[in-house]
Amino acid sequence: MTQPFPFSAIVGQDDMKRAMILTAVDPTIGGVLVFGDRGTGKSTAVRALAALLPPIKAVKGCPYNSEDLHECPDPEILEDTKIVEKPTPVVDLPLGVTEDRVVGALDIEQALTQGKKQFEPGLLARAHRGYLYIDEVNLLEDHVVDLLLDVAVSGENVVEREGLSIRHAAKFVLVGSGNPEEGELRPQLLDRFGLSVEVTSPEDIKTRIEVIRRRDAYETDNKAFMRRWRGEDTKLRKRILTGRERLASVKADGSILEECAKLCIALGSDGLRGELTLLRAARALAAFEGADAVTRDHLRLVAPSALSHRLRRDPLDEAGSTTRVKRAVEEVLA
Repeated sequence: MTQPFPFSAIVGQDDMKRAMILTAVDPTIGGVLVFGDRGTGKSTAVRALAALLPPIKAVKGCPYNSEDLHECPDPEILEDTKIVEKPTPVVDLPLGVTEDRVVGALDIEQALTQGKKQFEPGLLARAHRGYLYIDEVNLLEDHVVDLLLDVAVSGENVVEREGLSIRHAAKFVLVGSGNPEEGELRPQLLDRFGLSVEVTSPEDIKTRIEVIRRRDAYETDNKAFMRRWRGEDTKLRKRILTGRERLASVKADGSILEECAKLCIALGSDGLRGELTLLRAARALAAFEGADAVTRDHLRLVAPSALSHRLRRDPLDEAGSTTRVKRAVEEVLA
């Protein structure tokens, strides 16, 4: 079986890689939205990052990825209750997916053959403690968007139908990708993504040649290519794990909180989610870099990805949202 492309071997796309690393350090940031051209490594980066992370510990055979037996909402279905390691889950949410497939539903086969009401877990259960990846997220049907919004807020999936009453944890990093030319994302879902980045195809010859060279090496001699990049991925994994351990101890003094608020006011972002996300992302970056406290430099780096998708449209300003954030950063954090 071919292993996922190494995260460290992805050429360029620094903003996208940084955003995904930050959500690995602190999943409470709220996921990543990646908008841009086709073929720019969006789905490759998601699968590469998940493969980079250490395995999770879960009850053997539990479809809910429960950390221990007490968390499993349906322990009767388990044949074994020992704790095993399994890869960090990455679950694709396809376009056109039905509501039953997302949240789970009555197991028809069990009902017909054994006359038992058995719940069949959906994609949200499989994605718990991992990543839920939605390609072409801007084309997702409205009723599925509504489901995701409910679960994103509560961290829990509740199913009440067909005589079943099931409640299980559903906490995951939501990663969406799409092409803005194919339609806009609903504001309610857009606001639920912690970070957003715009990716473009590289325009210089050297970068494009290096992308082709690495992809060709990955496909023609996969084992040698994986050996070549294993060391870099190992170093990155250690930095992410160290960042997780340091996260709670990273300080953010009053001046940093004030600058977060000033920046969001200057940009006119609605609500307080912008400040909270900006602070979490900056703290995660500080932890990843081994710093003891959040600085202005950390705010400068994460502000475009934390705030650009939260801006109101300004008909008098033709600059893109990322440009507007960078401009505000220079004014507020000068």
